[in-house]
Amino acid sequence: MVRAALQQAVVWGWINANPAALTRAPGSKRAPREAMRPDEAIAVIAAATDDDPLAGLALRIAAVAGARRAEIAALRWTDLDGSVLTIDSAITVVRHTDRPGTPPTLLDTRTKTANRHAVTLDEDTVTLWEELRVEREPYGQYLFNIGDGPPSPDRIGWWWQRARRLSGIAPTWRLHDLRHFSATVAVAHGHDLRTVAQRLGHADPAMTLRVYAHAVETGDQAVADTLGRVLNGEP
Repeated sequence: MVRAALQQAVVWGWINANPAALTRAPGSKRAPREAMRPDEAIAVIAAATDDDPLAGLALRIAAVAGARRAEIAALRWTDLDGSVLTIDSAITVVRHTDRPGTPPTLLDTRTKTANRHAVTLDEDTVTLWEELRVEREPYGQYLFNIGDGPPSPDRIGWWWQRARRLSGIAPTWRLHDLRHFSATVAVAHGHDLRTVAQRLGHADPAMTLRVYAHAVETGDQAVADTLGRVLNGEP
């Protein structure tokens, strides 16, 4: 509870960093959540793209950049420079529970970890972005909304739910699992933790290691196989 309160203070700009970010509550050790298979990620992104290319772009960014739902909602067309995407804000939804019927207020605030970070996108994602930019940028600065204001992160969540249903993947998968997919695939394929942590917006690679230790173990098997081949005189 204290950690969550301090993190919200970071988002609001009251403090620069969460001093409780690396603390862990006592309790039984939980097994790491499984990662989506590549065919599942491909299927759900394809379903979203077929239904609405803008939805497909949102889910592809989640899978390639490891961006959170609120960060995706905050993206502007100008955030992409060449192939480098800058993620520096997130949409916070303020619900007015004391005023029933009042629409929630959408605030463009700092990211969850209050970090500004840059992520390089692949060629296909950049191409899709630029194609949609030509068509939609005249109608608003935000990728996923028309007009001056930002979209609600709920819109990104709705796209995910619809694409998940259309693709036929397991209903237990969450939009956040595309972020886990991004990190797990990167680590399992031998990319260094510091780079992966930077892409996720983690302030400390130790956090990345703790969350994705299972992917490191997968990569560790590949290292063992390589060393074994060398010792056997194999190329």
